[in-house]
Amino acid sequence: MAASRATLVALVCALALAAAEHNPLLTDEIITHINSQQNLWKAARNFPINTPMKHIKKLMGVIEDTHITKLPKVEHEADLIASLPENFDPRDKWPNCPTLNEIRDQGSCGSCWAFGAVEAMTDRYCTYSNGSAHFHFSAEDLLSCCPICGLGCNGGMPSLAWEYWKHFGLVSGGSYNSSQGCRPYEIPPCEHHVPGNRMPCSGDDKTPKCHKTCEDSYKVDYHKDKRYGKHVYSVSANEDHIKAELYKNGPVEAAFTVYADLLNYKNGVYKHIAGDALGGHAIKMVGWGVENGNKYWLIANSWNSDWGDNGFFKILRGEDHCGIESSIVAGEPLIPQ
Repeated sequence: MAASRATLVALVCALALAAAEHNPLLTDEIITHINSQQNLWKAARNFPINTPMKHIKKLMGVIEDTHITKLPKVEHEADLIASLPENFDPRDKWPNCPTLNEIRDQGSCGSCWAFGAVEAMTDRYCTYSNGSAHFHFSAEDLLSCCPICGLGCNGGMPSLAWEYWKHFGLVSGGSYNSSQGCRPYEIPPCEHHVPGNRMPCSGDDKTPKCHKTCEDSYKVDYHKDKRYGKHVYSVSANEDHIKAELYKNGPVEAAFTVYADLLNYKNGVYKHIAGDALGGHAIKMVGWGVENGNKYWLIANSWNSDWGDNGFFKILRGEDHCGIESSIVAGEPLIPQ
């Protein structure tokens, strides 16, 4: 009897501890509440319920971008705007640009500002060449070697990431453990999904050191591997001009405010329903469309492909929702002939 009581006490304590470790932003009750309040989008579990808040906060790595107003601002011609389709997916226009399908994983590091940048740069290297040139820009190189960009894994400014690309260049590099390119990403992916085989998300990853050498297996000199931006600019905070930019040149980097309910996004057109602001986040904006009468932007996130709709999400378009239209940065790559 005493042994049974001790077992029961231990079980109760274990359950209490598990409950205490539950992240209040990720509970089933929150998910049910979001789904009961609207029918634009569906909420479901993306993260283990005990994912620490430290990791969640680390995913939002954009600090106030005080430099973006200093960039040239691009607007597009009325004739181009008038000719734009109702729906646009760049994978249809540039089928020979495979990275348009890519979802990267920033791990437990506030490096979204670097990921949104190198993802769009990588795509644009291909779109500007109409599918004939390919270069996979390294998030690791930008994250660790750009002191002017901000604070590494503790956040950075998208506009300065693009300026760094223009003035100092970036080398190639693939995902963690890929051995792709000069400097693959050093921070391992962590477990966003249940069940899974990745390490638990902790939020403890430190900014990698800047190594101006390539992996031994990559037989190109670090400085010779670099590719540069030719022009860097912001895009007018106007739905039509952003659409024209995407259609003409390819994906851009955008920054917006993440609210707690986005963590549980699964599909549909996201509109903020519940929860507080968690911080600024940078992503790759790729296209647009209309779903069930609701206009949206198509976004590639960097929280791995288990999150959301295979790593992508849609967000309300035309209302600067969560600031998604007011901080657009892009540039033209310098492609060697």
